[in-house]
Amino acid sequence: MGSQHSTSARPASYKRKKDDREDLLDEREQEEAIAQFPYVEFTGRDSVTCLTCQGTGYIPTEQVNELVALIPHSDQRLRPQRTKQYVLLSVLLCLLASGLVVFFLFPHSVLVDDDGIRVVKVTFNKQDSLVILAIKATLKIRNSNFYSVAVTSLSSQVQYMNTVVGSYVTTDSSLIPPRSEQLVNFTVQAEMGGPYSYVYFFCTLPDIQAHNIVIFMRTSVKISYMGHVTQSSLETHHYVDCGANSTAV
Repeated sequence: MGSQHSTSARPASYKRKKDDREDLLDEREQEEAIAQFPYVEFTGRDSVTCLTCQGTGYIPTEQVNELVALIPHSDQRLRPQRTKQYVLLSVLLCLLASGLVVFFLFPHSVLVDDDGIRVVKVTFNKQDSLVILAIKATLKIRNSNFYSVAVTSLSSQVQYMNTVVGSYVTTDSSLIPPRSEQLVNFTVQAEMGGPYSYVYFFCTLPDIQAHNIVIFMRTSVKISYMGHVTQSSLETHHYVDCGANSTAV
């Protein structure tokens, strides 16, 4: 009985495997047939032939740049992430850039200070009772801007007893580097004689060690930067020893 059962089971399993192989071969043959079968659009009553591929299954190369792809509204690409963060970051960057531009380009003050008189050369004209002073003065100009400024003109007057006895004017331009200070020297020649001839006798008295006289200087400086022109004026009094460092002519 046992031997007959085992013998009858073998043909059944063998037949099942054979059927599986035949099914597998049929599927492969069907796939190959489909691969060789050209694209065909099956149109029914309510269907329309595809206008882009014209039933060929592919888009012509010359029309690639002319056609527009339609994307479903639910596509994730139409919903960019972190939009608010990007907008906020852009606004902050714009505000920061604007603030930096205003900070660096906004005109700051340019200070002009008197740095005193360096050298005074005195010349005596005995024939005309004339005292000639060559006064070398110095200005300290401080530039607080982040760009260079130009000194376009400098003028100065020397007064003695409310009378102008000397003047100096120059239009030579000089640049002051950014965030720095620079000394500007100029020389004014003043002559005191005529109604002030007594100055000559005072300055030539041998019995006096210091022959000090008081002069008044009014100095004006024009500074240009970023298309803007400013003017600074200084009024100072100085003591001058008209008996020292002197020569006679």
